Order: sequence, then C-alpha cells, then structure tokens
Amino acid sequence: MESPCLLRHLRDELDAFRDCLDGDLSVPVEHCGTWTLRDLAEHLGGSNLWAAAAVTEQHGGHEPGAAPRDRAGLVRWFEESARTLLDALDTDPEAGAWTFHPPATVGFWQRRRALETLVHRWDAEHALGRARPLDPLLAGEGVSEVFDTMAPRQVARGRAHPPSRALRLEATDTGAGWTYGPGTPAATLAAPAEQLLLLLWGARRCRAGRSPGPATAGPAWRSSPAR
Repeated sequence: MESPCLLRHLRDELDAFRDCLDGDLSVPVEHCGTWTLRDLAEHLGGSNLWAAAAVTEQHGGHEPGAAPRDRAGLVRWFEESARTLLDALDTDPEAGAWTFHPPATVGFWQRRRALETLVHRWDAEHALGRARPLDPLLAGEGVSEVFDTMAPRQVARGRAHPPSRALRLEATDTGAGWTYGPGTPAATLAAPAEQLLLLLWGARRCRAGRSPGPATAGPAWRSSPAR
C-alpha cells in the first residue's frame, strides 16, 4: 500500500479505537491475555508515542509513561498520542527512522502503525460486542507484514523456529496469496483476508482451507514484537 492510503487508514482506525473508549473500560479483551480495554488503550497510546519518537528522535528507547487512570484523562491522552503519531508520520516515507526491522524508514512505521491499530481496533470492538469488518486490502497488507517482518523478527530473536515446510494462504476476497516456508506448500488455507489476518494474530481458529497434509500456521503475537 502507498503512503497516503496507509495514513488515511491509520487516521480512520485511530478514530474508531478512540470511539471505543466511551464504552466499558473494564471489559476484558479476549485475545490480549489479562488486559482490559483500558489496558489496551494504554498499550496502543504508548505505542503511538514510542513509534513517533522512533521517527523524530531516531531511537527505540523512548518510554511514554503511564496513561491517566480516569476516563476523561485517558481519552485526552490517547487523542494526544494519536495526533503526535500522525504529525510524526506525515512526511516522506523514504525518510530515515529507527525501526526494529528493515527498512529503516518512516514508511515502515506508516505501515506498522496502520496495521497494529487495525487489529487493536478490532480487539476493542470485539470486546464491546460490536466488531466491524476489516478493510480487505489493509488486512491483506497485514498478512504480508506477518510473513515479511513479524515472522522473520521472531526467528531472529530466537522466539520462533523457521518453518521446515511451506504453508500457503489465499485470500478469497482479494485474490492475494502468500507462501511462507521452503518447498512445495504442505497445506493451503483459503479464507477472506480478514480471517487470515486474525488467525495469524491469534484471534481466530483455523476453520477454512484445504489441507493435503499437516502444517502449522506459525506463531501468533498479541503484544508489540519490538518491546
């Protein structure tokens, strides 16, 4: 996806997540361990500030601090974090930035923040019982990111093993496809891009697809892989 499209999605997803903060902040977020919606808001807002600093300060050591405990303060803090992030990212995507995986550009963060916010918006809405669909093309971008950034990152850090056999994923709504691992795919999963992305991030079970043999869909990560 091009930079203007990613930034537009990021703005929309940040606004949608902020709308969730009018709901019950104590509701548990099913796919984020013991987190409540308030915890998720603090994580996403803190990650906004952390990513903004990676662009403006050129390092990954920024610690954003705790969010306010009261609802009004939390909402203002989150809105400010979103503005700070958008201001930092509204620049040339080829400009340099600190990143936790190549490329070391602002474009990396435009993509990463749009995709993290997409998934966490869904987490928040799902917790409140009102999850809306994911944009299919953006969800497909998220699947690509898992295989070109997240999985290699986890392997490099010793948190996951490289696959011994290939897995094929096919998005039935966009026509996109991905192969992860060496050789001929041992299995193929076919589903809408939204379901594939949520499966990879641990928010869906494998229900769709065709499989000629055993394979695994790989690891699912629910917190920031750069921390």
